[in-house]
Amino acid sequence: MASEDFYELLGVPRGASPEELKKAYRKLAVKYHPDKNPGDKEAEEQFKKISEAYEVLKDPEKRRRYDQFGPDAFRGGGGGAAVDPFDLFRDVFGGGGGGGFGSIFEEFFGGSSSQGQETGGARGSDLRVSVEISLKQAAEGVDREIKYRRYGICGPCDGSGAASGSGKVMCPTCGGIGQVASNQGFISIRRTCPKCSGSGVAIENPCGTCGGEGRVREPATVKVSIPKGVDDGTRLCSRGRGDAGLMGGPSADLYVFVQVKDHELFERDGDDLFHELALPYTLATLGGAIDVPTLNGKVSLKIPAGTQSGRTFRLRDKGMPNLRSSSRVGDLYARITIHVPKKLTKKQRELLVDFAKSCGDKDADVDEGIIDKAKRFFDGED
Repeated sequence: MASEDFYELLGVPRGASPEELKKAYRKLAVKYHPDKNPGDKEAEEQFKKISEAYEVLKDPEKRRRYDQFGPDAFRGGGGGAAVDPFDLFRDVFGGGGGGGFGSIFEEFFGGSSSQGQETGGARGSDLRVSVEISLKQAAEGVDREIKYRRYGICGPCDGSGAASGSGKVMCPTCGGIGQVASNQGFISIRRTCPKCSGSGVAIENPCGTCGGEGRVREPATVKVSIPKGVDDGTRLCSRGRGDAGLMGGPSADLYVFVQVKDHELFERDGDDLFHELALPYTLATLGGAIDVPTLNGKVSLKIPAGTQSGRTFRLRDKGMPNLRSSSRVGDLYARITIHVPKKLTKKQRELLVDFAKSCGDKDADVDEGIIDKAKRFFDGED
């Protein structure tokens, strides 16, 4: 027995008439029915609570006892409100209890079976596709046309699954509820109806094109606008572009996973980019300026005299734009490496030897030793 006030659960005053009670229950039953909220445990629990509340308040004697004693009146098995919420739903909406299936369709599924506009079919499946873009495209944003295959709405039957002149009838297996129950000892287990796949309907004369599914396999194309700042693995969603549902059920979604290719010059960490900048050892020693590549062209960077290998320079706002903030841009970090030439001319070698001697290098007369020591010097090891 639920502990909440039954009148509050149904959203009616304590003096509500039987018609007001029924109207309130019908509205909430449609809102919280498990078929409308697949996998939502909170909605399922609320569906049970409002069913329990209406089962008590619709009965004059039970309502009188509830008004006098509250939920305590039904504790201990004394004429309690134990009820199958699905049976109550079917009784109130007219399905399987002598009423027509059309009333269930109008109230629960939002269509009229007499007009062939049922939308009670099962939802389609979500689809996943991948698209590969360059780092520059990730920085600037790009539109891509994606081709894939999906289940689309069947044209001849307009997604209903029924042949021309035919229609849908209440599923004989589940009585239009979409679920069937089986008992295992004291436990009652409900599962999706195997006959109608949870739609609650069956086809009188199936469509010859789709075989009664209301959908057919077909190629599809979608244009996706990839925003600037996306990172590798970003997931984009295109609503309603997945598989069409069975027998007029809602279409699912298409998820596009973005793959950003590695760049030959830059490594990315969030919104920041990193670049290995090779400096000639003369520029590192004497200082000067050098062009640094960015995603939007080259920029000039001033190099102080005596710059050591491993030093990092920060170029503000030369990184990646932020996906969630148009005003934020990352930085570019240029890490210095000293470039040592592998071959020297005779003149260059002589000048380097003179330089080594002026630095007090005792091995300046050994060519290979000079070069090795010069490497260590400019790499900052000595």
